[in-house]
Amino acid sequence: MVKLTMTVGQALVKFLDNQYISLDGKEEKFVEGIFTIFGHGIVCGLGQALDENPQGLKVYQGRNEQGMAHAAAGFAKQSNRRRIIACASSIGPGAANMITAVADATANNVPLLVFTGDTFSTRQPDPVLQQIEQFHDATITTSDAFRPVSRYWDRVNRPEQLMSALLNAMRALTDPEKTGGVCITLPQDVQGETIAFPDYFFKKRVHRIARISPDEYEIKEAVDLIQKKKKPMVILGGGVRYSEAGEQLVQLCEKYNIPFAETQSGKSVISSSHPLNLGGVGVTGNYAANMIASGADLIIGIGTRLTDFTTGSKELFRNPEVEFVLLNVSRYHAEKLDAFPIVADARKGIEAITSLLDKTDYKTTYTTEILDAKQSWEKEMELLTALTYDSSYSSLVKAKEAGVEEEFIKATGGSITQTAAIGAIREHIEKDAIIVGASGSLPGDLQRMWTTEAKDSYHMEYAYSCMGYEIAATLGAKLAEPTRACYAMLGDGSFMMLHSEIATALQEDKKITVLLFDNCGFGCINNLQMGKGIGSLATMFRYRNDKSHKQDGNLIATDYAMIGQGYGMTTYSARTMDELITALEEAKNIDNSVLIDIKVLPKSMTDGYGSWWHVGIGDSDTNKNIKSAYEEKEQHLKNARMY
Repeated sequence: MVKLTMTVGQALVKFLDNQYISLDGKEEKFVEGIFTIFGHGIVCGLGQALDENPQGLKVYQGRNEQGMAHAAAGFAKQSNRRRIIACASSIGPGAANMITAVADATANNVPLLVFTGDTFSTRQPDPVLQQIEQFHDATITTSDAFRPVSRYWDRVNRPEQLMSALLNAMRALTDPEKTGGVCITLPQDVQGETIAFPDYFFKKRVHRIARISPDEYEIKEAVDLIQKKKKPMVILGGGVRYSEAGEQLVQLCEKYNIPFAETQSGKSVISSSHPLNLGGVGVTGNYAANMIASGADLIIGIGTRLTDFTTGSKELFRNPEVEFVLLNVSRYHAEKLDAFPIVADARKGIEAITSLLDKTDYKTTYTTEILDAKQSWEKEMELLTALTYDSSYSSLVKAKEAGVEEEFIKATGGSITQTAAIGAIREHIEKDAIIVGASGSLPGDLQRMWTTEAKDSYHMEYAYSCMGYEIAATLGAKLAEPTRACYAMLGDGSFMMLHSEIATALQEDKKITVLLFDNCGFGCINNLQMGKGIGSLATMFRYRNDKSHKQDGNLIATDYAMIGQGYGMTTYSARTMDELITALEEAKNIDNSVLIDIKVLPKSMTDGYGSWWHVGIGDSDTNKNIKSAYEEKEQHLKNARMY
């Protein structure tokens, strides 16, 4: 055995550069590079190693630790979890900034590897800069805050521990069931320590993603149940995307005339125009999918966690005879809703179901219901994309803040409706463009309205619904697929939270286009609070009123195009539909990153379309609107499933 003498920082870099991943015999380099903001506790250890010899790793400069980690997660998601960019931070606020991004990655089952600088393992210089001292436990540092949001967490207190820590990190990152955020914390003195590492630690490692085959009994039980059902419906989630099982799912559904609907993660696996594709389902779903789901007697969930948005807080599936078959690589998810579980890779499971059903004469009893539902939704889509601020606009809005539309037009000059803007964007951007979103009202509007024929072109983070993900992850998507156009779609509230990685996009010469929907507030939550009878409190962007001492003064108008211009982007302000279309068309031919500041009317989003969301509104004896919302909640709870 040959031994190689090097520092912990050098060994870490050399190890990462030799990790590969393989699926179906296709081998790819797993670690593309490292995002970092060098600071106290990382620059003189890992930073020194990267400066001396980064091996084959690219070093990317972040601007905000949360932002760079979101960019890394966006890169991994757009790479179908088969490539990653690691992240490295300083010991204190730099590390803490990444906690949200690690939680986001874990919630979405997206691999994200972060290295946090830490205090001294020897404790001799303590307390060091940025150290939080705990009187009851000297071992706790900022990095311990990653424990509850990480799939795997470790601290390297001795150089020898690096080997098991990194091998365990790779195990977690490449496991389709358990992948998510991984945090390795590195005491700053240990990073610079030198030992003789065995050469086999640095050998090329190929982490093979095994396609888990289903248990024969579970398949037989599921198929027996399917044969008894007349109107099943498939819900496809992210597991179908990551398994690349879209073709197999289409074959299954076409053979037996089974309609399917999409979760946020499952959208763009199969083309929107497919006759059996009902589109988004649940709280952010459309009329067609929700109508079929409410009458289905069997829900076949494939690669989905069945969150409350997908199930309508477990109230959407209203057929008293409804049962569930859930196919998932995770038994935890496969046994939700007291389902008949199939624990397997999505492609393997679908193929096994199809193979066994082929031996029967099974067909669903759907006649025109699927087509009728889709045609009804297409008519609604025509209305939504043509919506203007006139009498038809008022009929769409249920929870209006009196006069806010006129006030908005006066403050910003904008009069575009959000649904019409989405329709125009879909028509005027590249057909294979990737759109990225995460929070606010846009995920709902997009899951309902966005159509695509291009595979993996819909990149939505909605398990954590993290404001600030959008721009950073769009950069990550562009790094993953540099030849495709990449668009961030976000609201003004999310833009204010985090837009610093625009600078990194410009630095790397990776064009992204930011479509900023400005409605002067946190419009989605304003709709929610007002729709439940609560007043418009701290959700619209308003000046404080000296008389009422509340934030109920005039709307705050912000010129976001000027912010983008300050970064060096090419920018547009769109206050009318003609201005928006002109900007979209011109932006396609510009090499520079672009920001389009779209002034969209408050309250001009889509509706719920037959779904319900449990938000825990309380009763009230003084507010009749809140009381009505509470009574409605109680009625829905009577119909919701209890497990």
